[in-house]
Amino acid sequence: MNVHGKPTRTIWPVDDGVEIIDQTALPHAFITRRLSSVEETAQAIATMQVRGAPLIGATTAYGLWLAARADPSNGGIAAAYATLLATRPTAVNLRWALDAVAARLGPLPPEARAAAARAAADEIADDDVAINRAIGVHALAVIQAAAARRRPSEPVEILTHCNAGWLATVDCGTALAGVYAAHDAGLPVHVWVDETRPRNQGAALTAWELGQHGVPHTVIVDNAGGHLMQRGRVDLVMVGTDRTTAAGDVVNKIGTYLKALAARDCGIPFYVAAPSPSIDWSITGAADAIPIEEREAEEVVTVSGANASGEAVRVRVVAPGSAVANPGFDVTPARLVTGIVTERGVAPASRGGLARLFPERADGAALGGETR
Repeated sequence: MNVHGKPTRTIWPVDDGVEIIDQTALPHAFITRRLSSVEETAQAIATMQVRGAPLIGATTAYGLWLAARADPSNGGIAAAYATLLATRPTAVNLRWALDAVAARLGPLPPEARAAAARAAADEIADDDVAINRAIGVHALAVIQAAAARRRPSEPVEILTHCNAGWLATVDCGTALAGVYAAHDAGLPVHVWVDETRPRNQGAALTAWELGQHGVPHTVIVDNAGGHLMQRGRVDLVMVGTDRTTAAGDVVNKIGTYLKALAARDCGIPFYVAAPSPSIDWSITGAADAIPIEEREAEEVVTVSGANASGEAVRVRVVAPGSAVANPGFDVTPARLVTGIVTERGVAPASRGGLARLFPERADGAALGGETR
């Protein structure tokens, strides 16, 4: 997608490492950083300099490449795997990417592992872009169907939560891939952007990237979504996912469940954009087995922004001495999901619906997957 009119990815390899967009600096500054070791990669993921399930997966893959350059032994790869796995427990893409690269390296002699890891990481990054473009094609059809219900020239009103645009992926985005496709095709769209407390990924990241691409949008506080739905100002809700179970339950940024409840009450379609690496085929039962990341209280206690001089600052917004809980994600039951938009089409939120699109994954899970 575009940054200051220039096509840009969120991560790209260089000779001595990988470079990333430091998303903690947005929207006030556009800063890139170089990662040269597995430790720097783990820190970037843990501190959310890179975030979003697909981008975490690609970054993790490049982290194993950096590890293999430094120590390609079995012990070195195992230690790097453990370090990266511990950074963010909820997004399934992280483990998926680690397993994919580690499986490629296992049979190889140590001297061949760095090159193989780099090739695997490049492949994961390029595949992510291709997957997201395909999601955009299928999501565009959903948006076109909503447009057919509007008066000519009226924009399709789409509400989204958190950031599932290109900043959450290597490029193109998941939930916003269809929005960009519609905008580029000349179909009028308008996006309601949840601020997404406590880190404000919607206000800081989604709004920034939509603005960079010229897509009309309006930032709202998280609790305004239900009001807009009641007033008929939302045609559909489109969100991303950090992990979707084989049964169609969706783990996404905290607050997604409340949007799904409001959408169901107001009769508004609620779609989830889920690239196949985000589908956890091992979980065929209740989604309560998924670890929900509990993040530090500081994210709630303070907010970051820029003062009148443009200087980045953090200010306290919570009364001193108050206890704080900060779960990072919630679970939206499949019964509240209208459809799951994948790179192979739109599926009902059910094991049967997903299995019809991905029979090879569903069959493999049935034979050897763990039911938790």
